Amino acid sequence: MTQNKKTFLSTRELSTVAILAAIAAVLFMIEIPVVLFYKLDLSSLPVLLGAFAMGPVPGTMILLVKALLGLLHSTSQGVGELADFIMGFAMMLPSGIVYKRLKSRKGAIVGMVIGTVVATIVAVLTNLYIMIPFYGAAYGMPVEAIVGMGQAIVPAVDSIGKFVLLITAPFNVLKWVVISVLTALIYKPLSPILHGRKTR
Repeated sequence: MTQNKKTFLSTRELSTVAILAAIAAVLFMIEIPVVLFYKLDLSSLPVLLGAFAMGPVPGTMILLVKALLGLLHSTSQGVGELADFIMGFAMMLPSGIVYKRLKSRKGAIVGMVIGTVVATIVAVLTNLYIMIPFYGAAYGMPVEAIVGMGQAIVPAVDSIGKFVLLITAPFNVLKWVVISVLTALIYKPLSPILHGRKTR
């Protein structure tokens, strides 16, 4: 019997999860308007950093804590936080799994490319079946009005299906590409800190 069996997460890893989750929660409140009601936030950046440094499970923990903290100031009765968790998980899981198997710059890039594709597909479905119906009901906005808003920007939008394909999907590609580029730029410099190693 071995005496040095590794615990689920070390104290240092739990501390790192807590710190990254707190940073993610703060970033979740800083939004940059992009198109219509879609806003860019960088709250998934600490999630990806955590997943690369410690694996998909700690990444999920960071994402979950961020969502729970987001409920404290939710304006969507938790629906927005749920959708954000689903989409963030769709990005983090493929990225984290690929990087865990292939720990290199190439592995990180491949993982984030796959994650971007998966997260964009999930975002389209989440918006189509959760977000748009919720906000339409909450603000008394019929589907036709939402389609009209999209058509004013992209004339080809003439249905809710085309709305999510021509507006929701490109926005999410932009969002995840921005987060992926930032992750690729700062992960290596932050890696010693994230792994608890001293820097010189």
